[in-house]
Amino acid sequence: MSSFPSLRLRRLRQSAGLRRLVRETHLHASQLILPLFVRSGSGVRKPIGSMPGVAQTSVDEMLRDAERAASLGVGGIILFGIPDAKDEEGSGAWDDRGPVAAGVRALKGEFPDLVTMTDVCMCEYTSHGHCGVIRDGAVDNDATLALLAREAVCHAAAGADVVAPSDMMDGRVAAIREALDRAGHSSVPIVSYAAKYASAFYGPFREAAESTPQFGDRRGYQMDVGNSNEALREVRADIAEGADAVMVKPAGPCLDIIRRVKDETDYPVSAFQVSGEFAMIKAAAGNGWLDERRAMMESLIAIRRAGADFILTYFAVDAASALRDGE
Repeated sequence: MSSFPSLRLRRLRQSAGLRRLVRETHLHASQLILPLFVRSGSGVRKPIGSMPGVAQTSVDEMLRDAERAASLGVGGIILFGIPDAKDEEGSGAWDDRGPVAAGVRALKGEFPDLVTMTDVCMCEYTSHGHCGVIRDGAVDNDATLALLAREAVCHAAAGADVVAPSDMMDGRVAAIREALDRAGHSSVPIVSYAAKYASAFYGPFREAAESTPQFGDRRGYQMDVGNSNEALREVRADIAEGADAVMVKPAGPCLDIIRRVKDETDYPVSAFQVSGEFAMIKAAAGNGWLDERRAMMESLIAIRRAGADFILTYFAVDAASALRDGE
């Protein structure tokens, strides 16, 4: 390699055109998935205070958000359900007339080419806010598997293109895969939240999903933030059980994990830019401390650069709009 003054790395940074020409990592709207919170009723749009621009909506209002996303080329939607009532078992999770199933049917009717994913977990539906059945004061892993499988089958029967279990129970991917296949949904892929950390960055989501645990926390089943090798064990276990793609969550604090998972498995990798990451950028921009659009795009490019093939982000529509404008 030549050296200065012959070598001048700044030559290819002189203009926007040159920078675009040699950019190594690209972000496309089709790589973004928009999370939406859906509940019963009509004409409902209930803003989430900690997440500016995000709301719980009824199905009809959700379709308006989906239409905007589809018009900008966003790759897909992931639905989280807010039931009218909760119980110890979380039975609303597999209600065929519940908001997620109704939302899936509406989305596939209006936007058949928009990938429709569903979150498969119990925390939005249980009265105690945990991700599974409680036995003797703790989440019973094995008793939860059949319920998760039942929820996934309900979503697939409604027309979901992808189911995404986020509960972090051991063996859930195998249980869901078996149940889907047995119910005639062998073509429905599973994107598992494989490396999901017990993160402080989920706080605003719990307001949005009304899923704050009523006792304790989720550290007994979500991963310790100090662990990296364990993430690979979780990912490999889910792949062995039949996951079609794997997810790392949260994205921004786990760029190293995204890179390791991509390099060591060569599997399709997704990452979730979670509610706390979104809220921090929004809050800092609201106070004039940073440029929201630049921070948004930089954070998403970093997640892609780390190795994520697609990203779940509350910025999906805003980012797609920025990309349309040439950002």
